[in-house]
Amino acid sequence: MDLIAAVAESTDLPKAKAAEVVDAVFAAIEAALKKKEEVRLVGFGSFATADRKASVGRNPRTGEEIKIDASTSVRFKPGKSLKDSVN
Repeated sequence: MDLIAAVAESTDLPKAKAAEVVDAVFAAIEAALKKKEEVRLVGFGSFATADRKASVGRNPRTGEEIKIDASTSVRFKPGKSLKDSVN
């Protein structure tokens, strides 16, 4: 599915304007997550960051131990409306 085309069609906006809107929404989500803020889209779900500690893993091919650096990931928790609509 082309999200920009879907937004343009459902809102009667030109594709260029729909692209601006979609890009602005994603930029706002990204900016909030960079600040470690939770982003809630009521009825859809929530985005939040999660910190992973550094750890030691194993290379599955060789069995050699490897160091896995600490990192930050993005988590998404679907809202009730979204869960209900896909079930």
